[in-house]
Amino acid sequence: MKTRVRGVLVTPDNGVLTIKRVRPTMAPYWVLPGGGVEDSDASLEEALLREVREELAGEARIHSLIHVLVGAEERQLFFLATIESWDPAKRTGPEFADPARGEYHVQEVPLTAAGIASIDLKPEQVAELLADHGPGVFELTDLRPEWFVTAS
Repeated sequence: MKTRVRGVLVTPDNGVLTIKRVRPTMAPYWVLPGGGVEDSDASLEEALLREVREELAGEARIHSLIHVLVGAEERQLFFLATIESWDPAKRTGPEFADPARGEYHVQEVPLTAAGIASIDLKPEQVAELLADHGPGVFELTDLRPEWFVTAS
């Protein structure tokens, strides 16, 4: 089963960093920064921090695990983190080298119900979680102790 990590990266302005995906045959949609866990990653958290460096040229501070989606072929873990600075002009992920994969535009969206509703954020379950809680997302229970014990 493939494991992916994603970051709900909250900025100093109480925004959340998203990546607008533009593909030739699809309507634009937004995702949270992150990607696949690699064998060389020391932990799931380290995988996310690597992805943030690659996709945003930024450094994040992980706060908690707030959501887990498990499907037939992959599981996605959504970590809540803060980020102070980023520079998309310096990103280095392999997806940016292949024009056939479409465009990736970094966009800061207000962490409010209206802000989240203004974009087509995928997956829908995480969009609803963020819209429902806004900046109160930091009050959600950290799922790491429960999930890491039961997921082994």
